[in-house]
Amino acid sequence: MLFLSFEAMEVKQAEKQNRNPWIMRVLGMGKTYFVKTPWWLRKIYPSYIWRIKTDKKILYLSFDDGPHPQATPFILDELKKYHAKATFFCVGKNVVTYPDIYKRILQEGHRVGNHTYDHLNGWQTQNEIYLQNVAKAAKHIESNLFRPCYGKITSYQAKNLNSAIKKQSKVIMWDVLSGDFDMTIKSERVLKNVTTRSGSGSIIVFHDNEKTFATIQYVLPKVLDHFSQKGYLFEKL
Repeated sequence: MLFLSFEAMEVKQAEKQNRNPWIMRVLGMGKTYFVKTPWWLRKIYPSYIWRIKTDKKILYLSFDDGPHPQATPFILDELKKYHAKATFFCVGKNVVTYPDIYKRILQEGHRVGNHTYDHLNGWQTQNEIYLQNVAKAAKHIESNLFRPCYGKITSYQAKNLNSAIKKQSKVIMWDVLSGDFDMTIKSERVLKNVTTRSGSGSIIVFHDNEKTFATIQYVLPKVLDHFSQKGYLFEKL
């Protein structure tokens, strides 16, 4: 059985070589994650969507874990300034708690995706319980897009998503992981992660939650301005 994780990827050999600027170390946690998803991971899991094939200057911003009462409205306000669209992978219980914010995401033309009901880790959850949680979220989130929390999902869970959400599901991963969740790096580093690693068709991950709000306030306006000046558009998946 194959598992998938990006935020806790074992890359000890690459770390020793210290030749890959795409790898970031979470200090004190014994974890490593890729800022830029390497080609060989995409080859291992070809059925998942990592980036969008295009020659046009288009980026796909995505935000995980919301809706959040402060972070999500801030993000929506910033996106509106640049006529930008994005995809929000929502946690079911947060949709229930903040229905007006969820409605605003849709009303402003963005897309939503399922991120489970209780933000479950697929590796640490029994398959049937996990799929039931996805199904519970699907009652509140009308979408065939799914992103596993922490990037962790078993092959059984992935194969049975269609029955859980009652749609032909698409598992959306990412090309660039901003690192906004990493409290050991500064906001400037998060900004650099995105501006130097993203290109046409990149799916970029941010988070709209309490932990990342301060970082998002600094990074998102600068990301939108940086790429807009370079002629990029921001579209939903």
